[in-house]
Amino acid sequence: MQQTIAFYNIENLFDVEDNPYTNDDDFLPASDRHWTKRRYEKKIYKIGSAIAKIGKQETKHPPAIVGLAEIENDGVLEDLIHSPDLRRYDYGYVHYDSPDTRGIDVALLYNKKVFELLSSERFTVFIEDDNGVRDYTRDILLVTGLLEGEEMHFIVNHWPSRREGETKSAYKRMAAANMVMEILETLKLNYEDPKVIIFGDFNDNPDNESIRHLVKHELLFNPMETLVDLDHGSINFEFHWNLFDQILCSINFLETIPGNHKFDYAKIFNDKFLSQYKGKYSGQPYRTYVGKKYMGGFSDHFPVYILVKKIL
Repeated sequence: MQQTIAFYNIENLFDVEDNPYTNDDDFLPASDRHWTKRRYEKKIYKIGSAIAKIGKQETKHPPAIVGLAEIENDGVLEDLIHSPDLRRYDYGYVHYDSPDTRGIDVALLYNKKVFELLSSERFTVFIEDDNGVRDYTRDILLVTGLLEGEEMHFIVNHWPSRREGETKSAYKRMAAANMVMEILETLKLNYEDPKVIIFGDFNDNPDNESIRHLVKHELLFNPMETLVDLDHGSINFEFHWNLFDQILCSINFLETIPGNHKFDYAKIFNDKFLSQYKGKYSGQPYRTYVGKKYMGGFSDHFPVYILVKKIL
């Protein structure tokens, strides 16, 4: 049976309650964005409907594993897994609060029918600027479990943004890449030939140094390299496509071994319902907001996914 492993940055999934310990003021009913309960519930419905469809055309069932970025807390995950299109399936989740100043984290959804959770752990990426000022970013999440009986490890990422500029901020993403390498080295010490998926919003493309450094030094396979195209991507900035959302695999996913899962192919899930359907932004992700203007869409990112097949 084929299984879908997906990643989706769902663009600021905040609830409508004020968290005094994080900077969530932009997503409150009284904010300039007017983030109301009705808008929140609409977003939950839309994201749930999108997740349920990822890979379903090929597999006839919803994803086995979904890495998520820009989650505020456990409460929004509870609402998401109980949304109309997901509640019929038995999803669990793994989430830890991270030190990110905006209060957004990564998380992992898993279909309990095909995945058994064994353990999870978070890793903090320590970053300082030239003046010794700490930059608080999202933790990296490691989840270990059994996919249809085969042990696998999933590393969920949301690396620092390019807000300060691509070059000026590159050292931050390299720090995150080095932390992933540390996690991988620990897995290799504790498991024999561990089977690993590294996915996330890396805020870098497959040909950027942070990704190439990680792939080269850890002997990984990056199927997203074949999806790089001037006319397609997972996110569009100023009419330029980027493939920041990627899924990397340990090379043992290319082996044909009875009882184990093998990589099949990778894809950007950019169906028309997730896209702007008219105007100058036609074909770009149908966003929830553009600046402070409410659009009522899904996310500023398209999901990405791979299919794996268990060898009989």
